[in-house]
Amino acid sequence: MRILLIEDDHLLANTMLDMLRDGQNTVDWLDDGQQALNALLNEDFDLAILDLTLPRVDGLDIVRNIRNRGIETPVIILTARTDLDEKLQGLNSGADDYLTKPFAMAELKARIRAVTRRGSGVRTAGLKVGRLTLDTDSGQLEVGNDTVTLPRSEFQILHYLMRHPDQVATRRRLEEQLYGWEHGAESNALEVHIHHLRRRVGKATIRTVRGVGYLLDSHAAEETACP
Repeated sequence: MRILLIEDDHLLANTMLDMLRDGQNTVDWLDDGQQALNALLNEDFDLAILDLTLPRVDGLDIVRNIRNRGIETPVIILTARTDLDEKLQGLNSGADDYLTKPFAMAELKARIRAVTRRGSGVRTAGLKVGRLTLDTDSGQLEVGNDTVTLPRSEFQILHYLMRHPDQVATRRRLEEQLYGWEHGAESNALEVHIHHLRRRVGKATIRTVRGVGYLLDSHAAEETACP
C-alpha cells in the first residue's frame, strides 16, 4: 500500500516512517500543506495521514479541496487539536477518521486497516479475484489450495492489480507503488517482479498491455490453477 504522510513535526514523522515502512507499505512524506495538496491532486495514494496544522495550506483545506475535486483517497487526520468542533469539522470536510496526539502506533495501524478496508468495500483482510486471495495483513497469497508469503515487491504489485482488476496499470503507477519518490531502481526490476508473479498466478492472469503496462485478467484468474 502506498501512503502519503503529511506531518511537519520531523521527529514524529521520522518515528512514524520507520513504523509504517515496517511491513508491506511504501511511504512518502511531506511537511508542507501546499506540496501535500499538489501530490494528492496529481498522484495516486492508497491512504493519506494528515496533520491539520501545516505551513501554507491547513489540513482541513486540503481535505475539502481534494473531496471537491472528486478524489476519494482515504484520509486519517492526525492532530493535537482536541476540540470536538475541530473533530467534527474534519469529518464533515470528508476525512475518514480522526486520531488525536499523543497516540499509540498500534491504534493508528488498526485505524489504517479499518479505513482502507472500508474504502475498498472489503470487510476482512483479504482481497479476492477469481482463485486468488491476498491477505493484506500477512502478505500471504492463496492460489486455489496453495499458499505462499509474497516478497514485499511482489505483494505491492499484486495488491494494486487485485484492487483494480481488468484495468490497465501503467509502469509508472506500479513503480510508484514499489518505490514512491525514491529513485535508483533497475530499469528491468518491474519486469522481473511480474515474471515471478506470473509463475505463481499463471501467465495469462497478468497480461502485458504493450507500451503501457499490465492488467490483471479476472476471467483468467477464475480459470488458472497453475502457471
